[in-house]
Amino acid sequence: MPATVPAPHRAPRARPAAGRSAAVLVLLAAAALIPLLGPSAALHGTGEAQAPGTAGITLLRSVVFAALCVPLGEVFATRLARRVPGAPLERAPRPWAASAAWAGCAAALGLAAIVANGNLVPQSLADLDLGRLYDTRDGRLALLEVNAFLVAALCARSRRPAGVALPLFAVVVAEALRAHPPVEDSPLVGSGLTLVHLTCGALWAGGLLYVLRILRRWRRSAPEAAVAVLGRYARVAAVLFAAITATGVCSTLRRMPPGTVLDQLTGTAYGRTLVAKVLLVAVVAVLALLARRRLRRAADGIAACAPARAEVIALGLVVVVSALLTAVPVPIRW
Repeated sequence: MPATVPAPHRAPRARPAAGRSAAVLVLLAAAALIPLLGPSAALHGTGEAQAPGTAGITLLRSVVFAALCVPLGEVFATRLARRVPGAPLERAPRPWAASAAWAGCAAALGLAAIVANGNLVPQSLADLDLGRLYDTRDGRLALLEVNAFLVAALCARSRRPAGVALPLFAVVVAEALRAHPPVEDSPLVGSGLTLVHLTCGALWAGGLLYVLRILRRWRRSAPEAAVAVLGRYARVAAVLFAAITATGVCSTLRRMPPGTVLDQLTGTAYGRTLVAKVLLVAVVAVLALLARRRLRRAADGIAACAPARAEVIALGLVVVVSALLTAVPVPIRW
């Protein structure tokens, strides 16, 4: 008999972890550069003046928005997981709510310091006028956000961590009121639109982040429950996306009358930033549809993880661009 030739040893195929890590680093670097380069790029050629400290304000407000997304998303996703029969909630991922709330408190303190210096970045403690925080509307709203994040951080460490939702909702209300001062037309309508837009956006981005953490934690011990949580999130996320789209369109038409939209989208910093946000949201929507399609067709649903991970990273970029949108000059109603 001919000697049996042993089959050559094949090294296991390397997982494309390096490529994914590089892509994540590139997107994180882009998110970090948006506050630094975004204002100049958006204002270039528009004739609008860049307010002092726009980059710093964008960075601080990015942290505030992210600090809203993470805890609210954890509360939202945990409620979805409780409705899944057999879900091992005792092995849920460790919450990041407390750390996010402390980061939000620090960022809110930075924004309050800017308000105390007349909306300018202070160079020293002597520049701060604490009376502005109590005597002005923006100052009181800034103090409300600081205190609300502080209460949220304490709630996250309590026996009822879901209690973070109430103080964080106060932050959402403060942001909605701050974005629409009384001098504009029908400010309460604008604040209501921003309230719904910001709440749905925080639940969408933060909820997806925690659902993916659940999927990663349970994919071996309870894969069926993990996929069921992702499926429940996908159904609710469709409603959230519809609400975000509707309120975004209405807010845009309030800021830009229909006859001036095309001109202002290309000729103002606000319009250009809005276009960038819309394009990113379109990318997120495509990734979401791809993830939902894989979730329906795949045998175990785990195949939906890859586009869902890309979706949450793109949502992070949307958060940063949204922060930039609050820092550039508001377009003039022609």
